[in-house]
Amino acid sequence: MPPGELWTIGELAGRAGVTVKTVRFYSDRGLLPAAHRSAGGHRRYGPGALDRLHTIRSLRAFGLGVAEIARVLREDGGGPDALPVGGALEAAVAGRLREVGSRLAALRWQQTALRLLHDCDPAERAERLRLLGAVCATQAPPGTAAMARFWRRWLPPRMPAPVAARVVDIAVPQPPDDPTPEQALAFARLHAFVSAECTGGGSGQPAAHRAGSGHRPAVLYQGLEEAYDLAAPHLRAGRAPHAGEALDCFVAAYAASLRVADTGAFRRGLHGVLAADPRIDRYWDLVALVTGPDRPTPGAAHAWLTAALA
Repeated sequence: MPPGELWTIGELAGRAGVTVKTVRFYSDRGLLPAAHRSAGGHRRYGPGALDRLHTIRSLRAFGLGVAEIARVLREDGGGPDALPVGGALEAAVAGRLREVGSRLAALRWQQTALRLLHDCDPAERAERLRLLGAVCATQAPPGTAAMARFWRRWLPPRMPAPVAARVVDIAVPQPPDDPTPEQALAFARLHAFVSAECTGGGSGQPAAHRAGSGHRPAVLYQGLEEAYDLAAPHLRAGRAPHAGEALDCFVAAYAASLRVADTGAFRRGLHGVLAADPRIDRYWDLVALVTGPDRPTPGAAHAWLTAALA
């Protein structure tokens, strides 16, 4: 391009409506390469640099960092006339969507928490402040790490890692992006419940978790997941506990984990064991408030099946 058709850094800045400092900043970082250098070493830019500068400013307006913009522009050849259309731009936009979605969810949680604090009786405010303050962060929606730790302590130590991970995935509710006041308060109470110091020791574990019980935990929990799925439609329909496929699957999980046959005597003995097992009904009651009535909890399914066994 002949030198007469090139712009100085000031001319480019004026055409783009930005400061010279801005153009120099992007040039120094390799986002806006000069087309030519004058005899005195001054940068000169062609008309394509104006399009490139507009592109950079647009990407910055959406919150992309300089390093991300560099990757986007580099993928498209790095020339001043190249416009970003490839996978790097798609990945950058997807990443920003996730970040913005997370921030919006965090803001919705804060908004709901503030309403709960504003609208409650003054006598409740101190407790709610403590509960909600423990889960409402400024930059992210509430996390579930405390609940995952609770379940990893609750499960038998010899549980295979993939099965334990599946149990945790099923048992730990995800916080809704736009919670109702009831959901937000239930989630905060759930977090407080699992974060409280456990004083029950080993005696608080179900019989199937105890050393020497003979159970194969992986077999048991894989079978229980299927039984809970079969019981869920009955729970949603409000049906009373009864015999059927769900109960047979439930009993079969325990029988298979012990390598014994499903007999009447086994069922009578199993009912006695399950009736005596410790329960964490408070946990499941709070989970039900978080997830809603259309998603019966494993705890509710277990209680329904135990009642059906009786």
